[in-house]
Amino acid sequence: MSNPRRYCLALDLNDDPQLIAEYIEYHKPEHAWPQITTNMRELGILDMEIYHLGDRLVMIMETTQDFDPNQPPKTEQGRKESDEWEKLMWTYQKPLKWAKEGEKWLPMNKIYDLKEALN
Repeated sequence: MSNPRRYCLALDLNDDPQLIAEYIEYHKPEHAWPQITTNMRELGILDMEIYHLGDRLVMIMETTQDFDPNQPPKTEQGRKESDEWEKLMWTYQKPLKWAKEGEKWLPMNKIYDLKEALN
């Protein structure tokens, strides 16, 4: 397998402690929606981590080289549950001030890499 691609993305949550706690609960492994996890794998997401501080989220995602973030889930059931999940998550999330209409997670620019600095 070729080297995975890495994405680092940011998004904010509505600044409400109860909503933030609910959002975190939805993202615990025991509460993961199986179809959403299946969708991610089928589309080429190899690994994903989400970090939280205050109302800020940072996602680090490793994907196959041919991953397309705009590709819809492969099955009708996958698309249906993905739409439900996204609608639910928008009750907790708010776009960053730099987001265009309808954008959620925004890519962050890498400004430092230790491996490159050591070479």
